[in-house]
Amino acid sequence: MKRTAFIAIVGRPNVGKSTLLNAMLGEKIAIVSKKPQTTRNRITGILTRGEDQFVFLDTPGIHRPQTKLGDFMVKTATGTMGDSDAVILIVEAGKPMSQVEENVIEQIKNKSLPAILVINKTDLSSPEKIAETIKTYSDAYDFNAFVPISAKKQDGVSIVLDEASKLLSESDWFFPEDMITDQPERQFASEVIREKLLRTLDKEIPHGTAVVIEGFEDLGRMIKIRAEIYCEKESHKGIIVGKNGAALKLVGTYAREDLEKFFGVKVYLNLWVKVKANWRDNEITISNFGYNND
Repeated sequence: MKRTAFIAIVGRPNVGKSTLLNAMLGEKIAIVSKKPQTTRNRITGILTRGEDQFVFLDTPGIHRPQTKLGDFMVKTATGTMGDSDAVILIVEAGKPMSQVEENVIEQIKNKSLPAILVINKTDLSSPEKIAETIKTYSDAYDFNAFVPISAKKQDGVSIVLDEASKLLSESDWFFPEDMITDQPERQFASEVIREKLLRTLDKEIPHGTAVVIEGFEDLGRMIKIRAEIYCEKESHKGIIVGKNGAALKLVGTYAREDLEKFFGVKVYLNLWVKVKANWRDNEITISNFGYNND
């Protein structure tokens, strides 16, 4: 008997949604960093175990948007819940409930969706604070399960999967058994490069960058990728490139390592940096860069 479900993973920025997704899949398909609002698009992660197929939908962190890109990200997250069969709401242990969680719970109630509350970063909290968090959310909604975890340390991840399996329904699968994501190869490559920008750059510059794959050539034993990195100011371009190109070279080295591991072949990566002023507030540019709800 085959079973499946589309399960949205939602929460505030930087609570560990993508880290949990990667841990459940056992493979990295969603980029992660310590900076908030890392995820911009919905990322589909597919896990097939026996007769069960989980389709997890990782979403951007729900926040108060300051730009049109932010508007797109929030609409993506809230819209994904509407397309799902169940929800995993992730919160941080010991953090008070905010308007974000209240709105998510209200949407879950309105759609009568089964939901799991995952309390993440328990390694940074205490049993008392974890218990307080469970009490707060149990008063707000009748969740199907409360699961304290540390996604980074992969502690409790298997319990999340066990609880999620109870939310699956009898149905034919939507994806082949060996598929782990429906991300196009170009999108995956651009996200990996952007992750390395997030990890190597400081302050606000990474939030003003976008990566567009202009060339993707699969030669069998090698993949050739040409990527253009867009930033918002000339001064930012200088920081991204670095002295004698050192910073950009470092980004390329880190990105190539991850891409070669994922694709299983050598990767030739050609990076260019361009300036597009205030692109995060230009709807046409945002769409051209791949941030649209089509």
